[in-house]
Amino acid sequence: MQISKRAQNIQASPIRKLMPYANSAKAKGIKVYHLNIGQPDIPTPPEMIQVYHEFSDKVLAYGPSQGLEIYQEGLVQYYKSVGIPLNTKDIIVTIAGSEAVTFAMMVAANEGDEIIVPEPFYTNYNGFATMASITLKPITTYAEDGFALPEDAAFEKLLSPKTKAIMICNPGNPTGTVYSKDDLFRLADFCKKHGLYLISDEVYREFIYDGLKHTSVLEVPGFEENAIMVDSVSKRYSACGARIGCIVSRNSELMAATLKFAQARLCPPTVDQLAANACVYLPQSYFDGVISEYESRRNLVYDALMDIEGVVCKKPEGAFYIIVKLPIEDAEDFVIWLLKDFRKDGETVMAAPCEGFYATPGLGRDELRIAYILNKDDLTKAMKIFKAGLKEYMLIKK
Repeated sequence: MQISKRAQNIQASPIRKLMPYANSAKAKGIKVYHLNIGQPDIPTPPEMIQVYHEFSDKVLAYGPSQGLEIYQEGLVQYYKSVGIPLNTKDIIVTIAGSEAVTFAMMVAANEGDEIIVPEPFYTNYNGFATMASITLKPITTYAEDGFALPEDAAFEKLLSPKTKAIMICNPGNPTGTVYSKDDLFRLADFCKKHGLYLISDEVYREFIYDGLKHTSVLEVPGFEENAIMVDSVSKRYSACGARIGCIVSRNSELMAATLKFAQARLCPPTVDQLAANACVYLPQSYFDGVISEYESRRNLVYDALMDIEGVVCKKPEGAFYIIVKLPIEDAEDFVIWLLKDFRKDGETVMAAPCEGFYATPGLGRDELRIAYILNKDDLTKAMKIFKAGLKEYMLIKK
């Protein structure tokens, strides 16, 4: 018996694959500061938790494949509040943003087709593409210029008859890069010119700093047929376990086709939709407080990194990640060493090696993604451990 090529080829998560080392350290009584995964420590809104406590239906029945009407209507109001007018027919609720990305890939491209993605990119895109039998074509961005969007000429070089879409994450995971309105409109013009979909992963929409404003792919005039947006409540409401997302497009033919994929998996979870719906009416003051907290965490981590000789890092403008290029050869080996061999007052730290966020072999080997999802006291301790560990590791590897 042999497993499928799809099963053989799917990538192990670089975010989670080193967890056995962390678990081993914890078993020895070592405290591990987790900067490797985007699990916020911001409390989930009590309005959401209350729904779980109060749900009292006698039967937890199937819901509509496109999502509960009350939640679709709630999403219409939410998107209206951020300047994106929609109708319920433009929205299909999904089982987290992961399913939304997978649906977008499957509805935009055939088996064997290609989607261009700026790298480094969210590593699970690799897994979704493998499941959909689609090839991701990476277009490389660089730490030295803050992972800026490449010029059109670089995209032109990657075009082939199999190219069906470009996919971006804005703000970016793992980079924290925010694409400007000019960037987005330029990319939209490129997609219109070449008959491509533009899939925009916007799950970090709220988390933008330094007074900048997010521009959605759905805000581009005359781009209704090309624009596909995917979204999720996981980060917005610090509710990663709720597993509720959505795919949004004003392209009626595309959404009718996507609904058939949604029908094949029956329906998204009912109670989680009701819980998510309780959050769509949260006041702006909720986000103001969360954004201020993340911005101060970003500044703390960035300032600590800038105090380390030899690192390359531009201050990110969004999400809650920083990629840092280190003066070492193998960031994964460094993380494993931190977990196995390095202790500072009985504590150590874990970050995510970046090689798995690239599709081009060999890139990102000297980079780490740091998720600033801990409170500032813990972040301060973690960065001191990180700095001391890097210094000792470099001496060992000389």
